[in-house]
Amino acid sequence: MAQKITLSIPDMLHEKLKEWRDSFNFSQMFQEAVTEAIQKKEEFKKRFSEDLDMPDIIRRLKQEKMLWEKEFFKSGKKEGGRWARSAHFEDLMHVLHLEDTYQLIKDNQYKTYFEKIYQEHDLARYAVGGGIDHEKQFVEGWFKGVAEFWNQVREKI
Repeated sequence: MAQKITLSIPDMLHEKLKEWRDSFNFSQMFQEAVTEAIQKKEEFKKRFSEDLDMPDIIRRLKQEKMLWEKEFFKSGKKEGGRWARSAHFEDLMHVLHLEDTYQLIKDNQYKTYFEKIYQEHDLARYAVGGGIDHEKQFVEGWFKGVAEFWNQVREKI
């Protein structure tokens, strides 16, 4: 059985919720966010209350890594969508038809742009010991954001 609760939110957020009410399942989004936050707290509490063995620690770290990478994917997707909305048609076509997405990062035409967003999202900070999973997730998210934008507009062009 589902229970109803009342939340207080700023007026500006309320206006945005009204505007996007038909596009999102806010109840589901809230439930997922709260569930994730509670799980983190419970797991943190559990770590201090009992002695975990190595497989449990590894399992926990893998899950945390997956959530961490998911955040980089979401950031990349948001950034890719933002880029696509202001990109020229020719640039969109170039990006959408790349076979190796990572070649774009090194492309002289886009290199400055990617250097800037790498700084803004602090991607280099975590590249210790060659670990680039977060970078890969960001770039994959970026391309997903561009592709989703294109899918929304291509039939209208």
